[in-house]
Amino acid sequence: MSPIRVVVVDDSATMRGLISASLRRDPDIEVVGSAGDPLEARQTIKAVNPDVITLDIEMPNMNGLDFLERIMRLRPMPVVMVSTLTQAGAEASLQALELGAVDCVAKPSGAVGEALSDLPARVKAAARARVRGRYDEVRPPAPRSGYAPSGDLVAIGSSTGGVEALLTVLEHFPETCPPTVITQHMPASFTRSFAARLDRACAAQVVEAYDGAPIEPGRVYLAPGGVAHLEVVRAGGLRCRLREGDPVNGHRPSVDALFASVADAVGRAAAGAILTGMGRDGAEGLKAMRQAGAHTVGQDEASSVVYGMPKAAFEIGAVERQAPIGEVGPILLSLCEKKR
Repeated sequence: MSPIRVVVVDDSATMRGLISASLRRDPDIEVVGSAGDPLEARQTIKAVNPDVITLDIEMPNMNGLDFLERIMRLRPMPVVMVSTLTQAGAEASLQALELGAVDCVAKPSGAVGEALSDLPARVKAAARARVRGRYDEVRPPAPRSGYAPSGDLVAIGSSTGGVEALLTVLEHFPETCPPTVITQHMPASFTRSFAARLDRACAAQVVEAYDGAPIEPGRVYLAPGGVAHLEVVRAGGLRCRLREGDPVNGHRPSVDALFASVADAVGRAAAGAILTGMGRDGAEGLKAMRQAGAHTVGQDEASSVVYGMPKAAFEIGAVERQAPIGEVGPILLSLCEKKR
């Protein structure tokens, strides 16, 4: 296979060097160009036609978000954002993911080697991603009124490409939606901002989960990034538990940890969905849910940015039904609706 061709865009010559050095350590990646601002980047991209771009947010002449919007509108291609993990950086990175960036990685501030250690893997995953133009999809209709939840729980797991996917799913959810728990692989500083973004985008109330939170209809609980696994337990009703522990499948929080806890605590009174993402986190947990009697859904290959996690779950028999991302929300609502 030919190496993955990458252009590095950052206004700092030092950062361009660090990013390029990190990528060159992987023999499957070739850095074919670099640029210090979007205007230079535009010419470089035309000249070398890369497979993936790494892109900074704060740059002269045009910021990275404006440049990304133009890329996704005029010449869609895989983009990995390299961002600071400050609050402002988190907000900008989430906006980038909504605009169509495949992934975001932390810009190093201290331990450079550690901060960029997973960049080659992210770039290789981005090269396999299905990138769609910014305006290809029609937004879903407003959530229908009069929805009555049955009391069943919804559990969702996602990773690369999950920001757009979760927005698409939750935009269907009414303010009376089933109680819902979500694990999305995301840095610790991102999840509070992402929960707030989801809360603004859908009729249900979306919050970052906290230990002991009662799980109630009309509320969606997003696992905090990086610090603990989100699990569901019975303690005077269903509650969120944040459990410290080693990463599972390389992740903390882990989708497998969430799904396995739902299988144990809820059994058949649940519906699970596994969405876009690389790797296989969530496959075994979703299988446990199905074996416990829960209904399970997997995002289909055509609509997945990275068909890794849904594929792994489908291949081991964990997925009862595959569906395009635009249908996942309505399916989950139907499975957890009170029958008249």
